[in-house]
Amino acid sequence: MARRRDARASGARTGIGSGPGKLLLTLYGIFTVGAASRSAVQLSTRFHEAPLPYLLSALAAVVYAFITVSLVRGGERARRAAFVCCCVELVGVLAVGTWALLDPADFPDTTVWSNYGMGYLFIPVILPVTGLLWLRRSGKSATARAGS
Repeated sequence: MARRRDARASGARTGIGSGPGKLLLTLYGIFTVGAASRSAVQLSTRFHEAPLPYLLSALAAVVYAFITVSLVRGGERARRAAFVCCCVELVGVLAVGTWALLDPADFPDTTVWSNYGMGYLFIPVILPVTGLLWLRRSGKSATARAGS
């Protein structure tokens, strides 16, 4: 019985970062490094030019990193945490994208989320939607596995 419980736990633990989750994990890892390094350079060398966009890029990097770590860790708690972060990311992309279009003066330089991620081929708006769908699906399949 303990082995079955351990197998279920390890199966659920690897579920969100396996299969299509590997692609999400890779993309979130790339975006973590990209947003973190870009914001680090901008914050350290040009903060006075556009503090809001640079801080928002740093925030995006933190969100991406949290999702990346959650996908690596796996398990139900990590899946729920990643789901919440994907929701935060999607709201951020939509809010910052809209804000940057409505009031461009507040954004003298772009962020990862500016114009809905246009500078990044709209991946910043597609990624959280895809992540939410995958996390929802992987949560259902983990529940189905646990019930069997």
